[in-house]
Amino acid sequence: MSIQVGEKLPSVDLFEGSPKGSVDIASLFAGKKGILFAVPGAFTPGCSKTHLPGYVSDFEQFKTKGVEVIACVSVNDPFVMAAWGEAHGAKDKVRMLADTCAAFTKAVGMDFDATPVLGNVRSKRYAMLIEDGTVKCINVEPDGTGLTCSLSNSLLSQL
Repeated sequence: MSIQVGEKLPSVDLFEGSPKGSVDIASLFAGKKGILFAVPGAFTPGCSKTHLPGYVSDFEQFKTKGVEVIACVSVNDPFVMAAWGEAHGAKDKVRMLADTCAAFTKAVGMDFDATPVLGNVRSKRYAMLIEDGTVKCINVEPDGTGLTCSLSNSLLSQL
């Protein structure tokens, strides 16, 4: 079952920048208002043309609404996530977190089998508003991969 509004984020280590850059996702959002969004794959068309760029360009608007941290999660390695973030100007705006073995993605029930297209289990596309580690709002794409309710402008309108 997928994580629900009112539930706490699970404590799972993700990776930022390298395998040595361990980040406990629950600790990252503890005591903060934040956005966590997930994508099926770095450098894939929808993720690169629309999803990540929206959160990067809307960073200041989120900040004015009290958002302290924005994190992007994908089932990828930390080197790919770092390169993807760099390619889109995410530094100091969006934390690029690799869920290398899909541990977090499975813990929140957002995994799907993308083996035929992307080679392994991946994350559904979604966005969450989190306050002090608790999910306040979650927008999951109806088909798991589309580009509607999980985009930055959709979440901005809910703040």
